Amino acid sequence: MLKKERYRLFVEHFSEQQPDAETELHYENPFQLLVAVILSAQCTDKRVNMVTPALFARFPDARALASVTPDIVFDYIRSISYPNNKAKHLVGMAKMLLEDFGSKVPSDIKDLQRMPGVGRKTANVIASVIYQAPAMAVDTHVFRVSRRVGLTTGRTPLAVEKDLVKHLPQHTIHLAHHWLILHGRYVCIARTPKCEVCQISHFCRYFEQRVKKIRLIETTG
Repeated sequence: MLKKERYRLFVEHFSEQQPDAETELHYENPFQLLVAVILSAQCTDKRVNMVTPALFARFPDARALASVTPDIVFDYIRSISYPNNKAKHLVGMAKMLLEDFGSKVPSDIKDLQRMPGVGRKTANVIASVIYQAPAMAVDTHVFRVSRRVGLTTGRTPLAVEKDLVKHLPQHTIHLAHHWLILHGRYVCIARTPKCEVCQISHFCRYFEQRVKKIRLIETTG
């Protein structure tokens, strides 16, 4: 199957099945999402959502967060992975957000990446979720699923990002990020993908190769 056809089927399926796909991180405004995404690096959304209610209650905006030291923030996020570094990043981010951007979360990818704790992936999440920009954040799920399905053969997150942005219809890119994450989180899991219940196996390259391998074993065995 040609890549163009896989993309067409991918977009058609998820546009129908998950037209309103969204992040599973809990937030009420751009500032809260930025904090949550920084915390989610190498950590589950479930764990982040357990921590953020108390954190947001204590630090409802950039001014409040910028006014304290990292050790105070640490007490609220100690159960998150790498709490020391993330506490420093959050305070640094809040100070820059307050001083350089008037407390408004910027929409520009380069501006976002200027802030502590905000790499390309985090910046793309904010741009796509808050501003619905055609930006593709590539985490482990997006990387794995897009390669398995056959949407890309990129060997790095940046290569995968560029391939997806190039071939996906622009108006779907901010949604496709969530489609790939959710599919990877609940169906196309890392070690044992649930191909038997997957609704997109009919255009999945991984499934095609798996079926061919089984048939080869059966015919030669």
